[in-house]
Amino acid sequence: MNQQDYNNADRYYDNSFAPPPYAAPPKTNSKSIVSLVLGILSVVIPYIGFLIGIAAIIFASISLKEIRMRMEQGKGLAVAGLVCGIIGTALYAIIILIVLIVLLYSTTVYSTY
Repeated sequence: MNQQDYNNADRYYDNSFAPPPYAAPPKTNSKSIVSLVLGILSVVIPYIGFLIGIAAIIFASISLKEIRMRMEQGKGLAVAGLVCGIIGTALYAIIILIVLIVLLYSTTVYSTY
């Protein structure tokens, strides 16, 4: 066979039974992983959990926007990070509010005597 026969062989090859080409799965958005980790840490770590929870909420909202635009994986991770961030922020906000009320009450009670 000469070179022309090899080139013409492609025309006669029936590729209707060929397997589909390999498509790489879409990658997971890294900000959604960060939001989940920060969300869990905001619930677990005392004192600075309020600030970590705010960071988790910010990362989750950015990652959800990127997931919609780039068609990436990780929506569940971002939602879980958002929920954990909200819970951690709300939990420590309530604790801070209670501590402030107790401090305010204790200073007014002792200052009257």
